[in-house]
Order: sequence, then structure tokens, then C-alpha cells
Amino acid sequence: MKLNAFRRGLCLALVGALLATPAAWADRVKDLTTVASQRSNQLIGFGLVVGLQGTGDDASVPFTTQSMKAMLSQLGVRIDGPLSDFEQAASASRVDIKNAAAVLVTADLPGFAKPGQRIDVNVASIGKASSLRGGSLILTALRGVDGEIYALAQGSVTATGIDAAQAGSKVAIGVPTAARIPAGAIVERMVDTPFDKAESLVLNLRDNDFSTNSSIVSAINSKFGPDVAQSIDGTSISVRAPQDLSQRVTFMSMLENIEVVPGEPPARVVINARTGTVVINRSVRVSPAAVSHGTISVAIAATNEVSQPSPLSQGQTAELQNAQVNVAEPNKPMFLFKPGAELRDIVDAVNQVGASPSALIAILEALKSSGSLRAELVII
Repeated sequence: MKLNAFRRGLCLALVGALLATPAAWADRVKDLTTVASQRSNQLIGFGLVVGLQGTGDDASVPFTTQSMKAMLSQLGVRIDGPLSDFEQAASASRVDIKNAAAVLVTADLPGFAKPGQRIDVNVASIGKASSLRGGSLILTALRGVDGEIYALAQGSVTATGIDAAQAGSKVAIGVPTAARIPAGAIVERMVDTPFDKAESLVLNLRDNDFSTNSSIVSAINSKFGPDVAQSIDGTSISVRAPQDLSQRVTFMSMLENIEVVPGEPPARVVINARTGTVVINRSVRVSPAAVSHGTISVAIAATNEVSQPSPLSQGQTAELQNAQVNVAEPNKPMFLFKPGAELRDIVDAVNQVGASPSALIAILEALKSSGSLRAELVII
């Protein structure tokens, strides 16, 4: 009796644990949405990379020479000396700086970034430089769309591309004229956000979906009370948050960890024609259709032979070419899609006929043209 009672108690505990465990297909709110006030901002700047091994710009790139002269002038170095304006303009064209390159520097300023924090920057050549390997970026101001300086970048660039040429041979791996500087910029100005001032916060879904939006609103209201969250449209959700900043942060940490079962994504087939990659999501359906796919292959084999004349016939040796043409048409069976065929049915049917990726692309395009493919066809 005691053993049976123990087993019943254990079963009840397991059932309770299973009921308390969230569904395996549930996603967190933080993975489905972003806080509108947490958006990032793009920065851009113009700078110089120095220390290159003769792979920089040359005299035919005037803005590199002008930028180098302007920078040295700010450091108290005069290149031209006491020359007239005309002589200075003439001498500028003679300056040949092969160890420096003009570059554009870009970066993303994350939301809530504070002065003193570091961010990654991207560096790309805009002149005739052939490689940025081994170079160092000189202090560069990064500006926002309002023209204000938000970060300062400087440091050794990391270029993974290689471009080598010797004796008429050339090997290129990657792009040596583009590089990165991990943590290469220091934030100097903070972007104002409404996070600490707004009465309500706005959550934006990463993918517009009314079903997912409704599920998130229901989950938030069931946890924090009615009317805490309201849908604005298929993408945005308004959430009433505490006015105290510390409580607001705690509230958001609890909110973003709520698990929600998102809505089914729209039926979509993505095709990469260059690589032959085909991705079909599980929402794709096919209406009744019969498909037959086959290819005709023609093989031509040429054999070179030499015809020798008979002895004492005074004939001449002649070259002959014999060609053999073979035409093959494989016997591909026709397969039938039943009403409401799902992803597994589509894959099984295509695999039965041994279709290659290119053949699968042709079949999907034909199904879409016939109106049998109930999905959006995206070709990239």
C-alpha cells in the first residue's frame, strides 16, 4: 500500500512538473520583440590608415594627400614651407604617399550606450589602396545623422583578406581593402532615449504578425494584470510601465522573459538560384497537381584515327575523325500531390524521382506558375 501511494505521489509530481514546464516551442518576448527606445544609430567618419607596406593610395588620389597635409598641419608640421598658393598647389600633386590610405569608417552605436564604452568599427578604402593589412587608423571622429560627434575611433585594423601578385600570377582571398577594429571606438556622447521619461514603452515585433502580437499582449496582461499591454498594430505593442526607473528596469526584465507561442509564419519558399539552396517552411501547402520532370542528355564522343594506305599502293596517310552521338532520356515517373499536401509530402515526392536542386527549383517555379503552390516564392 505504501509503495502504491509512493508511485501515485511520484506520478502526480511528474504530471505537475510537465504542466509547469513551458511548451518546447515557446519563445521569449525578448527574442520576438525589440524595445523602440533601444534602437541603434549608425555613425560614419572619414579617416586615414597609415603604416601600410606600399599598398596605399598614390599621388593620383588628391584627397589622401590633402588629408595628410591637413592632419600634419594640425600637429605643427609644415610640408610645403613658405610657398605661394600656386606653388603649394603644384607641389601637392608631387607628394606620393604609398603607405597611407583614405578610408571611410562606420559603426553602429547601440541603444543606451554610455560615454566611455567601446564599440566595434568597420574600415573600408575609398582610394586606390590595394590592401589595409598591417595599417593603423588615425584618430577619426564618427558622426551621426545630425552631424554631432558620438564616438572617436583609432587603432590597428584587422584585415583578413589577402591579395598577392607575382610574375603574372595573382591570388586573392577575401577583400583586403576592408577591415575591422574590434572595440576600436570610444563613445563620447549618449543618445537621448524616452525610456526613462515616457509613460508607456513600445515593443516592436521583429516580424510583423498579428497572431504573435495578440499572443504577446495576452501573455503580458495575464501576468501583470489587464490593460497593461495594448496592441497598436501588427508590429507594435504599447506597455504601461512603472514610473520609478529602478522598478521600470525590473519590470522590463520580467516582461522580456515571458514565454509566448508565436503564430505560424506565412507560407514561404526561399530559393537561392546561385547555390541551388531551397528552403521550405512547414506552412507551405500544395493543391492537387501532377508533376513530371525529366531531362534529355546528348553525349557526343569523337575518336581521332589515322588511315594508313596499303603497301606499295602509293597512297597517302590521312587523319580521320569518327563521331558517336548518344541521346538518353531518363524515365522519370510522374508524382501526384494530393489536396493539402504538406512539407513532408513535397520532400518525399521529390526525393522519389531523384530530383537535383536545380530540378527542384524548376518544379517549384512551375507549381507556382500553375497556381498549385500556396506559398510566397522568394528568389535571391
